[in-house]
Amino acid sequence: MTSIDCGSTPLVRADGDDPTAARGRELFWDGCLNARELGGLGRVRPGAVVRMAEPNHLSAAGWAAAWAYGVRTVVDLRNADEYGPDSAPRPAGITTVRVPLEPVGTPFYAHWEKIDNLASPLYYPAMLTEQSERVTAAVRAISTAAPGCVLFHCSGGKDRTGLLALVLLTLAEATPEEIVADYLLSYERMRQRYAELGHPDQLVAVTEFLATRNTTIEASLSSTVAALTMPDYLLKNGLTAAEVGDLRARLIT
Repeated sequence: MTSIDCGSTPLVRADGDDPTAARGRELFWDGCLNARELGGLGRVRPGAVVRMAEPNHLSAAGWAAAWAYGVRTVVDLRNADEYGPDSAPRPAGITTVRVPLEPVGTPFYAHWEKIDNLASPLYYPAMLTEQSERVTAAVRAISTAAPGCVLFHCSGGKDRTGLLALVLLTLAEATPEEIVADYLLSYERMRQRYAELGHPDQLVAVTEFLATRNTTIEASLSSTVAALTMPDYLLKNGLTAAEVGDLRARLIT
């Protein structure tokens, strides 16, 4: 789990100001963290895609709830060294597809590890342009998944998951405000877990880091969304028209 070591004062954002109606999208499967529906953002239909932190801590009851919700595919964005045993077996009907999103061991990763440890939205534009094949592979895993809800996750469900959510939501015509608000939710949802791991408050850390780059979380994400032309980005980077059509059919009401 990546972190940026700066800042220590908690910063609380009230859900009452959240334009994404987050509390209606939150999922409380036993053992899950930072789990929520993307349905209701833009034109995304409920039951299409769910984002969350790694599902390894789901109990048998948690997996049963995910199955009852309609989850049939799990797209894992972590790298192999992050895999760990599940607390309870996954239902036999759920397929897990592993699509590592971080290009560990590459010059790209070494460069950004020194800048923000790939733990802020600052690296998103570079990831979208320089590692487009990885982004496209993750999108394809959702487009080609079997019928049913797709759950996608990384470790904490914040940055890699946030990048893929940004791509999907932009395709589904979510507003920049919706995308930003959804991204910010992960800081609150993961605050306790980060504290247990000894990391500083991540919202403060990332906010202070981005200030040194003369930007903010909101501005960084909004500029990324503004530059992302859909579906042209996906078509230019390897998705076929049929795959884009299937993705639209899966996501959009």
